[in-house]
Amino acid sequence: MRGKASIEEIRKDRDAIIITELPFQVNKQTLIERIAEMVREKRLEGIADVRDESDRLGMRIVIELKRDASGDVILNQLYRYTALQSSFGVNMLALNHGRPEQMGLRKLLELFLDFREEVVVRRVKFELAKARDRGHVLVGLAVAVANIDEVIHIIRSSADPAEARERLQAKAWPVGDMMALVELIADPRTVLVEGDKIRLTDEQARAILALTLSRLTGLGRDDIFGEARALADTIQGHLTILSDRKNVLAIIREDLLLVKDQFGVDRRTLIGEGDAEMEDEDLIPREDMVVTVTHSGYVKRVALNAYRTQHRGGKGRSGMAMKDEDVVTSVFSASTHTPVLFFATNGKAYKLKTWRLPLGNPQSRGKAFVNLLPIEPGDSIMNVLPLPEDETTWGDYDIMFATQSGDVRRNKLSDFATVNRAGKIAMKLEDGDGMVGVGLCTAEDDVLLTTALGRAIRFKADDVRVFKGRDSTGVRGIRLQDGDTVISMAILGRVDATPEERAAYVKRANAMRKALAGADAEEDVVTVEADDEEAGDAPISPERIAALGAAEQFILTVTETGFGKRSSAYEYRRTGRGGQGLTAHGLGGRAGTRLAAAFPVEESDDLMLVTDGGQMIRTPVSQVRIVGRSSQGVTIFRTGKDEKVVSVERLADTGGDDEDGDVNETSTDEGGEV
Repeated sequence: MRGKASIEEIRKDRDAIIITELPFQVNKQTLIERIAEMVREKRLEGIADVRDESDRLGMRIVIELKRDASGDVILNQLYRYTALQSSFGVNMLALNHGRPEQMGLRKLLELFLDFREEVVVRRVKFELAKARDRGHVLVGLAVAVANIDEVIHIIRSSADPAEARERLQAKAWPVGDMMALVELIADPRTVLVEGDKIRLTDEQARAILALTLSRLTGLGRDDIFGEARALADTIQGHLTILSDRKNVLAIIREDLLLVKDQFGVDRRTLIGEGDAEMEDEDLIPREDMVVTVTHSGYVKRVALNAYRTQHRGGKGRSGMAMKDEDVVTSVFSASTHTPVLFFATNGKAYKLKTWRLPLGNPQSRGKAFVNLLPIEPGDSIMNVLPLPEDETTWGDYDIMFATQSGDVRRNKLSDFATVNRAGKIAMKLEDGDGMVGVGLCTAEDDVLLTTALGRAIRFKADDVRVFKGRDSTGVRGIRLQDGDTVISMAILGRVDATPEERAAYVKRANAMRKALAGADAEEDVVTVEADDEEAGDAPISPERIAALGAAEQFILTVTETGFGKRSSAYEYRRTGRGGQGLTAHGLGGRAGTRLAAAFPVEESDDLMLVTDGGQMIRTPVSQVRIVGRSSQGVTIFRTGKDEKVVSVERLADTGGDDEDGDVNETSTDEGGEV
């Protein structure tokens, strides 16, 4: 049984749960104290204030919510954890034909209807018997009235009432119009003589002797015959009811409706669909969100449609208001029902659904992780990984970890299916090291590690064995130069192609893109490894070109100064793990000296770029040119003085209204390559 509650807007951007009725035997003050206690224990989150506004007009408990709280979720938690929803036991043990039996509601109703049917049948049979007895007497009276002269003669000539009764019974009297009633009554005491005469019974004779003289008038005789005809209709009605069970059920229904009209009161407790076991997540609509994480540990989610699409080279818009020296470190898109793993600097992993993150607008700061997760003092969240929504598929995936020092480790994703609120150890880290990438993969995928100085290495995921434990540092993925660190890890689909096919396809694909770009497009410089240059003119069939084109992926690289490009993943040849890698991006000049991000993208994707000054821009990937992996690219984001790009995120399959902006492409002579 639930109390009556509704969600109302009490002022701008503030909702409240209003409780106007409580379940039976629930004390109002006890309920308010219980809610306040659960808020202090942080078992109920999102409640700003609880107050009692009840007056002589009725009860009113106001539970004011925080701005980013979901009223439906908190109301569901109040039903689950407090007496706002209470259960009342019912003893369903009853006697069924003298035997005790535990019954369900349906069985009880069926037995009740059976009992009511038995009662109605017995009642109709009783009334039928009573009507037949009265009809039997009326037949005798009607016979006496029809033969009144002879009846009076017998009575006057008799010495006493007993003799008169015997003489009346001994004579055969004509029935006349009463034959139909006699047949309808079908009384076994009635004896027919010669087909149309009867002999009176003792009851009929006594009724004739008790007949008053006033009943012998014309009006009295009419009353007797009228009562006899009405009684015949009554008897016929009773017989009709007993002849069909549907008629009995109709009477039961009429009786119940009569009881309802006489004694029924309006229901005070509404009966609704049972949803007592509803999870909080069931109340959350599925929406696309952009999750933003800052360096100082603030996180928020914003509806994806709050950001409009702009051309590359635009000024962007103010992304969020931050404290001094704080920067945005991660942005990703996810559904409200997407589970998200959060990895802390101490190597622990925490898990939350996206809808549990605080909801804000593009300019809001968000909420600190320390208020969302039980992070130990001195630790912070350093990596965030959205997971597949369907947990039944987790057994098909591995999870790959990469650190700044170039180490990698592979575990089964199912190792993180259950993560307690206190967190779970994910990876053991050396002092001064940090996690830079966590991704889902299978044994058929490749791993691409990219460093800040523009180096990249690609190797098979199964080159890294599956670790059973979660507290090791893993194995070496790339050998770093002095001053270099790994900035990103990407999981690529594996395509079986020879070095000759790979080089030939890249050469032909770039030639086709140049032709489609038009005569004004400048020639892109495509740099490949020395062992691929000799194979660049190897023959390749159109079918093979089509197959490689369908499986082709593109790697986006962006520098700290906002330069970026796309390159075919075929240009990143696969080697064994542990090497120094190959050139991933041409650095120097206006392109800067360090990379900010590198990851695979699709033509239909959008990009979200964030600077350490809090500026953000969203631009289509299609406006970033495809060039060789050693090129410097084009200007994607014009950063300010002493400002650098700190986070670049892919927004898959998003749309928006384009807004005209400056499109700047830097030529080779100016330090860039287009």
